[in-house]
Amino acid sequence: MDKLLIIGGTRLAGEIEISGAKNAALPILCASLLTREPLTLTRVPALNDVRTMLKLLQRMGVKVEIAPGTGGDTVTLCAAGLDNPLAPYELVKTMRASILVLGPLTARCGEARVSLPGGCAIGARPVDQHIKGLQQMGAEVNVEHGYVHARTTRLRGARLFTDMVTVTGTENLMLAACLADGETIIENAAREPEVVDLAQCLVSMGAQISGAGTDVIRVRGVDSLHGAEHRIMPDRIETGTYLCAAAVTGGEVRLRGTSAGYLDVVVDKLLDAGCDITSEKSPSFEAICIKAPRKLKSVSLRTAPYPAFPTDMQAQFMALNTVADGTAFIRETIFENRFMHAVELQRLGADITIDGNTAVVRGRERLLGADVMATDLRASASLVVAALAAEGETCVDRIYHLDRGYEKLDQKLGALGAQVKRTR
Repeated sequence: MDKLLIIGGTRLAGEIEISGAKNAALPILCASLLTREPLTLTRVPALNDVRTMLKLLQRMGVKVEIAPGTGGDTVTLCAAGLDNPLAPYELVKTMRASILVLGPLTARCGEARVSLPGGCAIGARPVDQHIKGLQQMGAEVNVEHGYVHARTTRLRGARLFTDMVTVTGTENLMLAACLADGETIIENAAREPEVVDLAQCLVSMGAQISGAGTDVIRVRGVDSLHGAEHRIMPDRIETGTYLCAAAVTGGEVRLRGTSAGYLDVVVDKLLDAGCDITSEKSPSFEAICIKAPRKLKSVSLRTAPYPAFPTDMQAQFMALNTVADGTAFIRETIFENRFMHAVELQRLGADITIDGNTAVVRGRERLLGADVMATDLRASASLVVAALAAEGETCVDRIYHLDRGYEKLDQKLGALGAQVKRTR
């Protein structure tokens, strides 16, 4: 099992390219199930989760062609031969996003069998909102032997209200509604940029969607969708992670191919911490530049659905606060089990106290390298951020989590001057 060896204390400097967004690529890959014609996607990140999704789609009969490119791969998918609407446990168990095949398979094939998903161990992420929505659209849905089994002759448009804001639930129901009979209205919809990116791809395929980016999305079903080309949006969480890495090392870094527009609240917190951040934008190019102070100031935060502070950046900011001046209060409201990285940060010398869903982080003058273990994707990133600021060598174990969500992380950090080595 791979590990990362990091010798901290080096100021990051230079520039790197940000990859396409994993959380946009996965649902957009599933959009290929809705048409018999080719869907070509550019800037698809080369990540383990993406590879798993492609294997799953191929198992169903989707033809996949991959051409490596700058900032991500070009992937062409053709589901003309779709003949096996089954998502088996062995492919689904490592990735919760596999549930995103449920909606498009039910809409296109009239039937789907999808194993209940796995993924990061960060708490309950139920799929009941997906099931409830499909049932309201006329599907018969049962959970049998660990599989969600949906059947219908054709889905019908319906007014759907999710009991909680769910990104994958919104995406799944939006995918399903594209081929439904009549109009579907999704209320309490997720507003994340990745939802908007999926909607833009579907519209380019002939779908009729309005309201993406608001809490009410309207989808008027059509008889069929056609092929299209679409470029995946930049990964805002990867962007935020490298901004934090630059910040804790007092660095000066330029991130190409990304936009601060997706990260307003994260940028605001980094400004509060004392960083200088500027954006570059032209019709064909975007970048973010950060210059960090010698000593950061602590910043408190509360996670909540977009456009509030993203839960996927909570761990990285906890790492940042461990070496900042002052005391920070971090409240996690999305996942009940997302402070597991705190114990590992304590092994580096961090002063962190957990009280329910609130972490109190008192900044230390320094951290010291140690052996630590990643428990989930974003926890892994927080350990890397902290290790870059620590004195001496840190060994981050179980980095397969990192490979699920960060493309070439060790190579990109190395390009910024970090002393990082992948080993077994």
